[in-house]
Amino acid sequence: MDPHGSPARVGRDGALSLRFERRGPRTVLAGCRFTLPLQVLTPLALAGDACVVSMLNPTGAVLGGDRLRVDVHVARGARAVVTTPSATKIHRADGAPAEQDVRLTVEAGGALEWVPDHTIPFAGSAFRQRLSARMAADASLVVVDTFSAGRVARGECWQFRHLESALTIVDDGGWLLHDRFVLAGDRWSGLGYTEGLPYFATIVAIVPGDLDELAGAARAALSETCATRGGVARLPRRGIAVRCLAADAPGLECAVRAVWAAIRTTALGGGAVALRRS
Repeated sequence: MDPHGSPARVGRDGALSLRFERRGPRTVLAGCRFTLPLQVLTPLALAGDACVVSMLNPTGAVLGGDRLRVDVHVARGARAVVTTPSATKIHRADGAPAEQDVRLTVEAGGALEWVPDHTIPFAGSAFRQRLSARMAADASLVVVDTFSAGRVARGECWQFRHLESALTIVDDGGWLLHDRFVLAGDRWSGLGYTEGLPYFATIVAIVPGDLDELAGAARAALSETCATRGGVARLPRRGIAVRCLAADAPGLECAVRAVWAAIRTTALGGGAVALRRS
C-alpha cells in the first residue's frame, strides 16, 4: 500500500542501456548498465567485426505491470547485433499490461541488427511494445519483430487480452517507416489476417545498396523456406519491409534467419550468423 492507502503498482521497472563503439578493426561494448529484470550475457564476436550481445530476463517471463526500457546506442562506425537467448514469454495479467519501450540510435557509418527471438503472449496476457529508431543518413539498421499467437501447442492461440507493437524509424531526412498493430480478441486467424497460421514476423532493413537487388534476395530467401508465406515491399526511401507467416516456430525461425542472411549477404558485407549451436 502507498501512504494514501491505495494498492501499490504491480510489476517491476527494468532498464538496460548499451553503447557500442569502434576500437580499431573491432566493435566493443563500451557501456552497459542494467536494472533487473533485464540484463545481458557476455558479448561475443560471431559476426565478423560486429559485437553480438544477448539480452535476457532472468525471471523467465514478463509479468503484468512490468515496465521495461531498452536503449541501444551504436557510435560512429561501430557494428552490433542484439538478440535474445530464447523466446520472450508474456504471462497472464488481469490488470495493467506489460510495457516495453525500445530506443535505438545508430550514428554515421554504424550498423545495428536487432534480432530477438519471437514473443509468446500467454492466454489472458496484455503486452504493449514501442520500438523507435533514429539513424544517420549513411547508417544501417535491421529490425526483426516476431510473435506467436500464444502457446500454440497448448491450444491457446489468440487468447491474449491485448497485443500491440509499434515500430518507428527516422533518419536525418525524416520518416522512413511507421508501422503499428493492435490485436485483441480471437478473430485474427481468418482470411485477410493470418489465414490460420499462428506465427508472424516483420523484418525491416534500412541499408545501403540497390533496393531492387535486396528485395529480390529477400523474396528468394522466403521462397526457399518451408511452411511459410510472405511478401516483400520497398520502402519509399532506403529500405525494404518483409512480412511472413509460419505454421510453427521452427518455420518462423527458418524464414527469419533466411531473410536476415540474405540482407547481410546482399547489403552488409557478411553472411549468416549462427546465434545457436546446432
